[in-house]
This record gives sequence, structure tokens and C-alpha cells, in this order.
Amino acid sequence: MNKAELINAAAEKAGLSKKDTERVLNASIDVISGALADGDKVQLVGFGAFEVKNRAARIGRNPKTKESIEIPASKVPMFKPGKALKDTVSK
Repeated sequence: MNKAELINAAAEKAGLSKKDTERVLNASIDVISGALADGDKVQLVGFGAFEVKNRAARIGRNPKTKESIEIPASKVPMFKPGKALKDTVSK
């Protein structure tokens, strides 16, 4: 399912216009992204939690040249599904 299909399905389920549903979805994504950029955790009870994890610096290897390279530390967004989502998916 892509973003357009998600908007169509959500609009139909909520009884809203596609335009309003798209605005709500885009606003939700912007708010979640902003919170993660600020280092906050976003927890949606029954669905899951979005958070930022710190990935340590490490030594990697270029598969083409076999040369060792330094991979710098970074921050990556993570999603941890909630119990209700896990239960729904495993049915």
C-alpha cells in the first residue's frame, strides 16, 4: 500500500474527503518527524512507538575493494510495534 492508497482507505473508513485526509496524514507525519528530530519519543498506544536510536561508529569494509572504512556514528529512527499491532498481524 502506498501513500495514495492509504489516504483513499482512511478517507473511506473515516467518512472524510480525500483532501482533508491527506492534510491530516501529512500533518501527522510532520509532527512525528519533528518530535523525532527533537529527540522525543512518539508513542501511540495499541500501535507502537517511534524513537531515535544512536548508532555507534564502527569499521566497515568496502565490498568492491575490500578496503576498511570508518563508518561515523549516526542517529536512526526506529519503530517498535505495540502488542495490539503484533496480535493483529499474527492472526
